[in-house]
Amino acid sequence: MQQTNVTRGGEDARAPEQPALLPPVDVFEDAEGLRLYADLPGVAKEKLRVEVEGDTLTIEGDIDTQLYQGVQPVHVEVNQPRFRRVFTLSRELDAEKLTAKLDQGVLKLHIGKAEHARARRITVQAA
Repeated sequence: MQQTNVTRGGEDARAPEQPALLPPVDVFEDAEGLRLYADLPGVAKEKLRVEVEGDTLTIEGDIDTQLYQGVQPVHVEVNQPRFRRVFTLSRELDAEKLTAKLDQGVLKLHIGKAEHARARRITVQAA
């Protein structure tokens, strides 16, 4: 597995209006937080950006198109050279507890729950 870089704030000046593919994403919730799996085939770790700014999570990745240089396409279904997906994080999540790994074209994010959103067991005392 490869560790990705997670940035906070607008460190990349890429214009969000550039056309991009929406990667398929699966999101699961457990007691610790959310797990997000995004399919990003052809995106190398060096070309992947995961950014949190305020309550917005942005995933962007450029597809390595060097594999296709010098050939003419006969049929094209992936017609954009990059992926982009934006999510709004709820207040129950703590962006400081975000981890990201890239493994064989799948980005795996874990976003921990904020302390106030975690389930707690209350001790009941007898009178």
